[in-house]
Amino acid sequence: MKIAPQPLFEVLTRFKKLEFQSPELRYELPEVRAFLEGFPAAFRAKEGYVAVRAFLKTCSDNETTFNSYRTHAERLLLWSLLEAQKPLLELNHSDSESFVAFCLKPPSSWVGPVVRDRFTRIGSRMAHEPDSYMVNADWRPFNWHNPKRDRSTSSGCTPPPLSGPPLGLSQATLNKCISVCKCLFVYAVGEDLTEVNPFASNRLPSRGRRIPVSNGARSLSKDQWLYVIDTAAGMASEDVRHERTLFILATVYAMYLNVSDLSGKGRDAPAMKDFRRDAAGLWWLYLRKGARLVDRVRAPQEYLDVYLARYRRILNLPPLPSDDEAVPLLCTLGGRPGLSDHHIRGLLQPVFDLALVRMRQDGWSEMEVDQLRSASLQWIRNTSARLASPNLNTFELQAALRIRDIALHRHGTR
Repeated sequence: MKIAPQPLFEVLTRFKKLEFQSPELRYELPEVRAFLEGFPAAFRAKEGYVAVRAFLKTCSDNETTFNSYRTHAERLLLWSLLEAQKPLLELNHSDSESFVAFCLKPPSSWVGPVVRDRFTRIGSRMAHEPDSYMVNADWRPFNWHNPKRDRSTSSGCTPPPLSGPPLGLSQATLNKCISVCKCLFVYAVGEDLTEVNPFASNRLPSRGRRIPVSNGARSLSKDQWLYVIDTAAGMASEDVRHERTLFILATVYAMYLNVSDLSGKGRDAPAMKDFRRDAAGLWWLYLRKGARLVDRVRAPQEYLDVYLARYRRILNLPPLPSDDEAVPLLCTLGGRPGLSDHHIRGLLQPVFDLALVRMRQDGWSEMEVDQLRSASLQWIRNTSARLASPNLNTFELQAALRIRDIALHRHGTR
């Protein structure tokens, strides 16, 4: 008999009460433990669950982001156990494509009506008695996705009957699902839980014609950028783990960097000693690949005083580095020197997600919000160049960006 999918992760308030340092699952609901223990040992169900749990903890400072990431990461974990029947951390690229196809057309047993509660409270509601919860039998990993023409006939929570098979995720939700799965494995690779990100090269399948994004839109307005950096600063103030993300954003923006300028592992990882002061008192960041010097870029004084000094203070270092300081510029949370390209990009997604929420709350138009949804780390470099271009001549901007044809870059950041 095939096992039916069930929810694994609770609402944020109860999720935060779990014991994240232990793999024993002592604080998980009995039904969750029983579900995971019901799989063959070869599936490593608990190990996959603990990996997803640790990943979700990194975005647990914002409920909207947490709920979104939980939905998609949980779907992937359930699919790996129930459909692929293999450990989550052993999925390969072929598996990731199978999962995407599954999301486009999930079986009816995985699709249900919109139900808010994943678990329902049982027992009395006396204040002196502890809360107890059980799986909501009506919960499913997917909900009905009705075409707009059918929504007007719906009477509320219960969707109208569908004439054909259940529809899978919408294009926008599918894009988000793949993005979250990428971030999950970026985290897993960064924490040495696996060596492969099966979603790293996924191309997004389309249900129909997609509107292309012009090169001219691949940067943010000044106000959008301020929302992003202010959001990152707020996250860092609430949780010291996000100081690293704030530092990455500020560094890319201040010196027009590519993600490859900050990535590298082990001996190839950038170090604090790569910041150097010249005889004139100006600071530069020396970019290298291994032992080979690639280039150097000017480090603005405001960046040094605000962001570099703040980040180094968190690391218990003096405000400015010395020439022989071998401290890595970036590390994993476990202390391993250096981050991969995918890891760095994955760190930024929660910032963009929360910035989107704040923009909506502040009444921004959907067009402006939607533009930020497509943003990436490369956009931050483009944004910095576009905002600086009125104050720099062609040769100064070309030198700062380290590109040969400035006309090409102006076209991409106009």
